[in-house]
This record gives sequence, structure tokens and C-alpha cells, in this order.
Amino acid sequence: MASHESLVVLSGATAGENGAKLGSDERELVLLVWQVVDLVNKKVGDVHRIFIKADNPELSEQCKEDLLPCVEEIDKAEPLDRVIVQFNQAVSNELKALGKSSYCLCTDGQLLVRQVLHPEASKKNLVLSDVFYSFYDLQKEFEKCCPDVAATKEVSIGSMAEYLELNTDDEAKEFGASEVATMGEIILHLISEPYNYSFKNFETVNYKFETGPCKAEGVDGETVIRARGLPWQSSDQDIARFFKGLNIAKGGVALCLNSQGRRNGEALVRFINREQRDLALERHKHHMGSRYIEVYKATREEFLKIAGGTSNEVAQFLSKESQVIIRMRGLPFTATVEDVLGFFGQECPVTGEKEGLLFVKYPDGRPTGDAFVLFACEEFAQNALKKHKEILGKRYIELFRSTAAEVQQVLNRYMSAPLISTLPAPLIPLLPQPFIATGSTRDCIRLRGLPYTASIEDILDFMGEFTIDIKPHGVHMVLNQQGRPSGDAFIQMKSPDRAFLVAQKCHKKTMKDRYVEVFQCSGDEMSYVLMGGTLNRSGLSPPPCKLPCLSPPTYPTFSPGTAVIPAEAALYQPQALLAPARSAQPTPPVAYYPAQASATQLYMNYTTYYPSPPVSPTTVGYFAAPQAAMAAAAASSATHGVLPQPGALVRMQGLPYNFATKDILSFFQGYQYAADDYTGLIQMNEQARSMFQAPKEWVCL
Repeated sequence: MASHESLVVLSGATAGENGAKLGSDERELVLLVWQVVDLVNKKVGDVHRIFIKADNPELSEQCKEDLLPCVEEIDKAEPLDRVIVQFNQAVSNELKALGKSSYCLCTDGQLLVRQVLHPEASKKNLVLSDVFYSFYDLQKEFEKCCPDVAATKEVSIGSMAEYLELNTDDEAKEFGASEVATMGEIILHLISEPYNYSFKNFETVNYKFETGPCKAEGVDGETVIRARGLPWQSSDQDIARFFKGLNIAKGGVALCLNSQGRRNGEALVRFINREQRDLALERHKHHMGSRYIEVYKATREEFLKIAGGTSNEVAQFLSKESQVIIRMRGLPFTATVEDVLGFFGQECPVTGEKEGLLFVKYPDGRPTGDAFVLFACEEFAQNALKKHKEILGKRYIELFRSTAAEVQQVLNRYMSAPLISTLPAPLIPLLPQPFIATGSTRDCIRLRGLPYTASIEDILDFMGEFTIDIKPHGVHMVLNQQGRPSGDAFIQMKSPDRAFLVAQKCHKKTMKDRYVEVFQCSGDEMSYVLMGGTLNRSGLSPPPCKLPCLSPPTYPTFSPGTAVIPAEAALYQPQALLAPARSAQPTPPVAYYPAQASATQLYMNYTTYYPSPPVSPTTVGYFAAPQAAMAAAAASSATHGVLPQPGALVRMQGLPYNFATKDILSFFQGYQYAADDYTGLIQMNEQARSMFQAPKEWVCL
């Protein structure tokens, strides 16, 4: 890099923390101090101080102490945008008097430029001039010039002045002025005999974030962070704006998706070096709008899992540089390339037309309803986003900003997912439900009073830092007999201590304007509630199925020996449980009700509450059956006389009331299924529906 003829030494102070913590508390800039250094003639100009009016006039105690004689001047000062104009004009006039035109800033460390000026300008939508995108870090320049000193002690203005034997009179100057004057003297000594140092390699701040594919060989594990708590609609550009002032690697923002392919409020971000990563960690709990963002260290493997991709189709699609990516969701399955191009029209032309479209498909070639589109510039992308929820065919289309990492995630997810998810193969008892822990150990928590619109992601966000202590498959949303949220949820934690701590920290914490009660409980208590019991301050009342009843009920509408399994319970059972096992061993009784109990009472007792499919933050496919589990089930068939069955359970909700068996079979035309099993189960549900007056819900096998 070329050397500069002039430097402008720059320092400043915020309304909060200063010194080594400058910018860590998001407080606004209230003071700028600068001095011009003529490198050719080896002269320094006057020291200038200018105050800045902050939007939040409250000053910290440290700031008041530092600026004590001049605190009142801050209220009378100009805002940041006008001060920047005044600064540029004053520096230009002084350089013009010296016969110079260009200059570069020089600061003590990285914080003032990277952690204060750029983030604040970004939040206030201010455009900084080009001079603020390059600067010299005096500490680094001194380390290059005097490496022996840098290796023995921490580099600071005081240590540099001490090594160069400079006489400084700090008490005689105002706050900030002495620091800037000392920095000017240090620079003059470095460019003079015996050092004759030349300022050449300046620091740069990226003007904008560059998108593109990620290459695994260029990812360093010491440069990655995880950002949590992002608004779900955040794009990679929004995240880059949050980290404004720090240099993110090309294509270094990877938005994380949940199991449904939607953004989960997390992102992995890769910076150009470890120093930038460490500065990013200092923005922990800084705000994006009204939300604070958590920032943690992450690993190379975590980043590559999200951002890495090996698909040639994706690589070819992303090979076009500097393109804005838009994700389309909800496309009709019959939509063609021409339909999509016509949807966007001439005001937002797609890059390369057909080459700028990528339809997401299942492994067998069926469309998923998702697609990605490339646009050449921000203007075209903005015009495209205005078509959000416009109609294509008979469906409205959702449009979102997207990233290269999201393209890879979505393609990888659909291409690796089975066409029809399968239930866990290991045979399990009917009660309690699968994945529901039992025992007296109080390693579970109960959430009560959840908003009915609360999702799994809302619960994980509600738990915050305790999410990492959830057991795999440990989150259970409790549904009512209509299959809708009941306002309760159970979560299995890794230990009783963590469950106790969550109950203490999160009790009556707010979720969507409602406070949620959090109680510690055991696996037995959780199972009892999920089977229809009650758990409150008065104690535990067991579900009816746990009462000591001995007389099995008889129902003429059911064939002898057929187990009565409600539709909701059947959803979570392997197919083998839907038929009686042929075994020489007598089957132990499950639970019986008094003979006079009606069928409606039986149904209600079993399905007052039941859990949704258990999930966890680390779960990718909730119902994927591992091969080892299938082998174990096959091995157990010799003992139990039950053969593992291929296939899956499919639950259908919202059917018309006049729907018949033939309509179901016609709906699944083209798919392989066992007709006898379908017919038998459907008929059983028809009979159960007439007796139990259950909701219109069918479970098919």
C-alpha cells in the first residue's frame, strides 16, 4: 500500500465506558479530538476538540468525571452528522494551508473507528465519508517499528511514550487533548532518526458485505461466531449492518434454519481474522432494533455444517458474483420458469432469466414450492420484494431476502430428507408416550400459561441460555383433544440442578405479553399429566388409566381382541402396536376402567392431553428411524412374535365430514400402501368417531 503525506490523529469519548471498554456499551460519541501531522515536513498542527450532542443525554459517572468542566457544552453541541461535516471541512482547510490534499486517520487501537463511529453511523443511517474507511492503528505500527518492546510489555500510549523517552504534561491539557498530542509526538519520533519508519499498511473497513459461496478450505475455526435472538426476517445484509465496522469474510453470513426450513433466529458469521472475531464478541447483547443479540464463539465445523455445500447445481447457481438472492415460498407445484419470470415482470428482471432461477425439488423430482431467484442489483431486489404475498396462479407467494448459505441448507435438507418420514422403529409400550421419561428424579420442568400461538422456537427463545441443557427430544408441547395447544409444555433437562435453576430464573418471565409459570417436576409427574392427570399446588392426581380398576370394558362395536387405540395415541405408535401380538406369553394388562364406564369417558380419559412429537434444538428429523433401531426391532420379533412393518403413519386433519374411505384412497392415489391396513384402520376410526364423537381427524397407516 502507498504511504501518505499527512496523518490526522483522532481520539474520542462516549457517554459511557471509555478506554479499553470503548464502544462495549453502545453509548453514543460525545467528543472528538484531532491533530494534523505533516509527515513530509515532520510538523504537527494544533489540537482541536469538538463536542457532540447525543440522542440520550444521560452521561455515565466516568464520562462526567473526565469531562467535568465541559459537561454543559454537550447539550449545546451539534449532532453527529453535522459534526462529521465540520470535521471534514476543518481538516481540509488545514491541509490546504499546508499544501496537502489527502490524508489518513491514525488512532490508538481499533475501537474508535470499528466499535464506535461505524456502528453509531449505521444505527443513525448516516453515510460516513471515505476517510473513515481506512486508518492506521498506532499500536500496530509501533509493534512493527519496535518489536522488542511489544514482546515485553502491553503497548499503550504511555508505554510508547516511555520507551521513546518523551516528556508529557498530561495535567496541563484537557481530556483527550493530551492523548492526541502525545500520539503526534510518537509519530514524529518514529519517522525520524534512528527509526525512519514509513506508514504504509493501513487498516481498512469494508464498504459492504459481499455474498458468495463458502469454500471449506478457507474457513478458520478462530474466526466464527454464533449470533442468537435475531428477528426471523433478518437478512445477511441486516446482520452485516449489525456488525458494521468489522470485516466479514465473503459469503460469511449463514442463516440457520429449523427443521421446517424456516429461520430460527440464529446465524453463524465468519470474519476475516481472529482480531475481528474478538471485536465481534464485544457486541454481545448489543441491539438490533428493539432486540438484543447474543454473540458467542462458534467452531469451523458448525459453520461448514450450515454454509458448506457440495451440490454442483448450487455451485453453478451461486457462481454469478455480486447478485442479490431472493427466496420464493409457496409456489404452485405446476409453476414453470415462464410463470416466475412473468410474476416479476420487466421492472425487476431476473439475472440471466432461466439461469437465475433455482427450483427446490425432492429427490424424486417433485417440486417443494420453494425457489431462489437472482437479481443484479439492490434496486431490482427491492422492486421484487414489493411483490410479497402477490398471487401466482391461485396462491400467494412469500418473498424473502436470502443468502448463499440458505440456498445450500434448503437444497441439502430437501435432497437428503426421505420422501415420507418414518416413526421410530423400536417397540415401545402404549403408555407412557414415546420419549417421555419416567422416574422420581426432578429433572423436568413444566411451562404453564403459554400463549396459544407459542411455537417450539418461542419456547427455546424464552429459555435463553438454558437451551443447551435440554435433553435431545426433550421439548413436549401439550395439546388438547382437538390437537391444539393447551398452553402447557414439558421440557426434560439434563439434570435436576439445571431444572431447578430454570424454574428459579424463568418463573413468571414474559412470552408474547403473557407471563409463564415455570415449575420443576419429575418424569413421573410429567407422564401423569400427559395421560390426563393433574399437577398443581394441591398435589398430584393420577390419570384415570392409573387407577386400580380390574374389570375390562366390553364394547360390541369392536371386534374381540382388538386393542382400542385413540387416533391421537395411534399417531405416535409403531404400526406393530396397532394389531394384537401373537405370543405364547400372556399380555400384561395396560389399564382398565369400570364396566359401567362409557366409551366417551374412556376416550376423554386417555386424550385429555397428549404431547406433540418431542423435539430438541439439535434434532434435524424428528421421526427418522435409524438403521440400528430397525435391526433391533427385527431381532426382537423372534421373541415377541411381532414383525416390524415398513411405512409410516400419516395424520390428516380438517377433512370434510362427508369424506369416506374411497375418498382417502383416491387422495393417496399413486403412492404405495397396504390397502387392507388402510381400510381396517380407517373403518376402526369411523366406528370410534361415531361412539366417541371425536374431532374430525383420521390417522392412516
